[in-house]
Amino acid sequence: MKKRYEKRIILTSEIVSKVTQIDELKGLWRGGLSINPQILSRLKKSVIITSTGASTRIEGSNMSDQDVERFLSALKSNPPENRDEEEVAGYANLLGRVFDFWQKFKLSESTILTFHEILLHYSNKDELHKGKYKTKENLVVAQNKSGEQVVIFRPTEAWLTKKEMDDVLYWANGALSDKKIHPILIIANFIFEFLAIHPFSDGNGRLSRALTNMLLLQAGYEYIPYVSLEEIIEERKDSYYASLRQTQKLHKTENEDITIWLNFFLDTLLIQANKAKELMENDDPTKLLSGRQNEIFALFETDSLSVLDIKGRLPDIPDVTIKQVLSKLVSLKLIERIGLGRSTRYIKYK
Repeated sequence: MKKRYEKRIILTSEIVSKVTQIDELKGLWRGGLSINPQILSRLKKSVIITSTGASTRIEGSNMSDQDVERFLSALKSNPPENRDEEEVAGYANLLGRVFDFWQKFKLSESTILTFHEILLHYSNKDELHKGKYKTKENLVVAQNKSGEQVVIFRPTEAWLTKKEMDDVLYWANGALSDKKIHPILIIANFIFEFLAIHPFSDGNGRLSRALTNMLLLQAGYEYIPYVSLEEIIEERKDSYYASLRQTQKLHKTENEDITIWLNFFLDTLLIQANKAKELMENDDPTKLLSGRQNEIFALFETDSLSVLDIKGRLPDIPDVTIKQVLSKLVSLKLIERIGLGRSTRYIKYK
């Protein structure tokens, strides 16, 4: 079993180069961080909102970051009313715990089952299976051009789930302890196997991303809470699914090879690490903004604006994207919201 997991990690020069670049950026963060703690605190809160929105939308949620922020701010007095809100509440709760208490968690069956229960805590529909491995088969399907459901991947059978999870947990913990394989390669390999097993009836994708955050923090990538990994994955969603599906075709064959998935994983971490570098060097949250986010933020130099005002100036940007960008800018305290409902306007934060 150990040989199988390690054999499918093929160290190309491209992969070695990407790992080296990520670690160089990791060292820069650790050795030169001088960001104001208040900015870091704001960034962490912003990332929880952004990551929660992105992680749930990857799985089909329709809530914008603005919706997520508004809902979470009132969660204590207003419990979730629908499936999207249940998923948002669960992921935000889990990610907040990962960011705050990552040092206390172990990579174990107990931790994974606990994380799953937290993830689905607000979901009444999942009451019977939250915190428990699947008891029925869960095929991964997609809709073809004719509207028919087509099976694109067959995960591990339910009766084999615990054994295969035990096997990959045993390997990952041993490999992390031995330190003969780079931790990023171990994490990527573990997450791929987790998704291939698909151990739960629901929540596998979201849980895999929470575990990725935890494992990267434990491996010393301290910038994880300040640059959203999930947002980067959402922006590369097509590549995310394509790399998984192409790699899963060889799962449990004699030619197992996770190179395609590994390159996607490393490219995502490299984007995240470069964003962390920009943030550190400039001590400026605007350096985390994408081109489109900067384009909208630039409109606030002199004016107070509504969504309609922005739409009028940038007609090619969809309304839902404008709202997501405004939510991120508010959470970073780059702009502030004035008024409610249709009269809502935004001005640059002073």
